Amino acid sequence: MKHKLLALLGMVLLAHPIWAQEGIPLPPPAADEPAGGGSEVAVLAGGCFWGVQGVFQHVKGVMGAVSGYAGGRKFAAHYEMVGTGTTGHAESVQVTFDPKQISYGRILQIYFSAAHDPTELNRQGPDSGTQYRSAIFPTSPEQAAIAKAYIAQLDQAHLFRSAIVTRIEPDREFYPAEGYHQNYLTENPTALYIVYNDLPKIRNLQRLFPELYRQDPVLVAK
Repeated sequence: MKHKLLALLGMVLLAHPIWAQEGIPLPPPAADEPAGGGSEVAVLAGGCFWGVQGVFQHVKGVMGAVSGYAGGRKFAAHYEMVGTGTTGHAESVQVTFDPKQISYGRILQIYFSAAHDPTELNRQGPDSGTQYRSAIFPTSPEQAAIAKAYIAQLDQAHLFRSAIVTRIEPDREFYPAEGYHQNYLTENPTALYIVYNDLPKIRNLQRLFPELYRQDPVLVAK
């Protein structure tokens, strides 16, 4: 199982709880898409997929959030291979949402504000490697344009201490992760990694987006 579950890492986190993301209030994108009809899909990478999935499972308008891999080839979309950092994959989350309730731009606002630190290059908190990079995998040219414009908007506003390093990687397939990675935050709320790295992200969502927070998460059926 993941190195992050080891007791040694737990002791490090207890001694240095600096990994917890504090979140930052950000303005919504100046450019966004109009409310649509059917469902839409966003694919986002922001470090370990446990926390990113957990955040979006608590967002109103989200119909599903699945942990998985994006950026590499299908044969390499397995945890053991992705963990080597050589496959091109990033731990990612496929977010299916209702654009009549929440826009793609608002999904990105939550992603940048509450779900991860977009200024960390190839790492998030205690996890390092390209598989933990900050990346957006747009599923349409419109999504790519909105993401690019929003990153430029945030950088110009100097709301972060460093420049945003989030990559936009179009035309990449998403592959669901193994079953034991799905709903991990919900099913393991007392695991030390979750307590110190991911539960603060849920609190970020509650604090920064109270109107979009829902108490009961939408879970992946196993």
